[in-house]
Amino acid sequence: MLTAHVQPTCPGSARRFNRKILLLTGLLAFGNAAAAHADDAVHKIGVTVGSLGNPFFIATIKGITQQARALAPTVPVQTASADYDIGKQSSQVDSFIAAGNDLVMFNAVDYRAAAPLVRRMHASGATVVAFDVGAPGADATVTTNNVKAGEIACQYIVDRLHGRGDVVIVNGPPVTALTDRVQGCQSVFAKAPGINLLSSNLDAKGSRDGGLAVGQSVLVRFPKVDAMFAVNDPTAMGVELAARQAGRREFFLTSVDGSPDVKQEMRRGNTLIAATASQDPFAIATTATRVGFDIRAGRIKPGVVRLLDPSLITQDTIGSYRGWNAPHNT
Repeated sequence: MLTAHVQPTCPGSARRFNRKILLLTGLLAFGNAAAAHADDAVHKIGVTVGSLGNPFFIATIKGITQQARALAPTVPVQTASADYDIGKQSSQVDSFIAAGNDLVMFNAVDYRAAAPLVRRMHASGATVVAFDVGAPGADATVTTNNVKAGEIACQYIVDRLHGRGDVVIVNGPPVTALTDRVQGCQSVFAKAPGINLLSSNLDAKGSRDGGLAVGQSVLVRFPKVDAMFAVNDPTAMGVELAARQAGRREFFLTSVDGSPDVKQEMRRGNTLIAATASQDPFAIATTATRVGFDIRAGRIKPGVVRLLDPSLITQDTIGSYRGWNAPHNT
């Protein structure tokens, strides 16, 4: 075997040659260290969601877990349901900190009350990614464009009523996703002088049981309702159950989610739910997880906000709607 030996022609060139070798060696070492840091940036993941009674959150947990496994197969994922109780979510955050979770996927159940929780997680060295709803101080936020979701769901109401009618907004917990939807809906109703908003502040807890309770109250209070906007699909299904029990079918419902249950009901056709602004929980979850890994590895800086567009699903389009279980290229 022949070995080439390079001999600089003078002492000055030898010094320059040696400096270049040292610089190249240093760059290679830095690159290797950065790569190792990128591969080992996340050790444990904690996930807390509003309620596992909502299939949307079950889908997000599945998406987070699948994406985490793809990026770091051995990293454990700890999940918890806060049941829209900020005290319970606070305890879950403390548990995540004690367990050494360095990436927390955070679905805050109360926007304002979430701020100290984010500060505690940051103090422990964790990266906090808010998904589906915002959280003050989070390193990143990945949600549906919920203002737009409220707008398109309520524009459907205005259009179908030809700009005139008595309507209700069935509200929910004080989380950004829901307050943004209500904001979008109210902005549409405000542009239609013939729309009379009967009620907008009743909290149905984002659940089917809550929708049933609020629906019963609204239908007793108002003898005539032309349409209702529910802040999510479980709420809408609860309101529909209240209507069936009361024998009321003079109105229709719109909501937000595009959930499997509502998809099935709309395909059957025997439902008061006329339209839903579809979200993509898998895209939200996988995008948020990748962003969290990228922040931990230093590939992107904190402060990321990504809004994913909803699409309105109606009786006319339900036949071609893929739903949440279809594969996504995200």
